[in-house]
Amino acid sequence: MSELLISACSGLLLAGGIVIMLIGSLGLLRMPDFYTRLHPAGMTDTLGAGLVLLGLMLQAGPTLVTVKLLLILLLLWFTSPVASHALARAALADPENPKPLLQPDLTDKETPPSSS
Repeated sequence: MSELLISACSGLLLAGGIVIMLIGSLGLLRMPDFYTRLHPAGMTDTLGAGLVLLGLMLQAGPTLVTVKLLLILLLLWFTSPVASHALARAALADPENPKPLLQPDLTDKETPPSSS
């Protein structure tokens, strides 16, 4: 009974990770510019791969493989958001790269619109 429950939970996690990755891949194709594509890429990398790794950890059981998968998961969770942020900052700093579609043009020393 325990093996069946572990296999079912692992299968759900693996299936959820695959679905998140597929949705993120579609998001990469549908988004209009580089900046909006960063969001599905980062979410796919963090959440999709995280669910797949958790499912694999359940399948591996309490072994050294689980520890290695956990280290990979922690590495992904810490580096993926930082990498996305660094890419966005580098793209904004590049004068040849087009500006984001939704960002107001602040070249006239205007103040950004307030949310109140």
